[in-house]
Amino acid sequence: MGQGRKGSSDKKQRQKNRDDSPAPENGNKCRVCRFPLLVALLQLLLGVAVTAMAFLMLAISPSLMARETPHWAGIILCLVSIVGFFLYCITYQPDERSSTQFIVKLLYFILCTTGLVISLLVVAFAGHHHAQASSFICQQEGDDCVCVLDQSDPIARTFDYKGVSDCETITGTLVFYFLLQILLNLAQALVCAAGAFIMWKDRYQVFFAGTQIRSPSTQQWQKV
Repeated sequence: MGQGRKGSSDKKQRQKNRDDSPAPENGNKCRVCRFPLLVALLQLLLGVAVTAMAFLMLAISPSLMARETPHWAGIILCLVSIVGFFLYCITYQPDERSSTQFIVKLLYFILCTTGLVISLLVVAFAGHHHAQASSFICQQEGDDCVCVLDQSDPIARTFDYKGVSDCETITGTLVFYFLLQILLNLAQALVCAAGAFIMWKDRYQVFFAGTQIRSPSTQQWQKV
């Protein structure tokens, strides 16, 4: 009789502890609420736009260098977005109980941070070349366009753009493309920063690492 009452009391106590413990998130909840699909979509669209713009710039003249045509930055952002889509598709487990989920989230955070740094570098390069190209004084020499910054300086650096039949392409179209690269990569940097922040917030709950402990005296769950 006493043992039956004790067992019933233990069951009630365990049930009470479960009721008092923080409820886990519903695994069937819409994953869009857990991971903003919009971030991955924006990364993909911006990555494609940056890559396409870089190849358009390269079509103007093959003399343009890799830092002037940052197709590599767009390709990297496309890869980051693919990881984001994969993270969206995998089954969500509360508190990162799945090792796959943890690894993908960590990888996505690292890639977003890397994409942020790369995008800022591209913005710096594009800004420099935009200011430089805006001051060019160009003249046509056969099938090439030769540009300088200061005609009065005999030792000024010469920029030779091969395969350009009209120098207006350099002083007009190319300058405009540099401006678009600045805007696209700046937006790309903001999206990467948002993705990294979301991963950080999801892991640490707004920069606060909360843990749950059970007080032996009160048999209650407490948030610290």
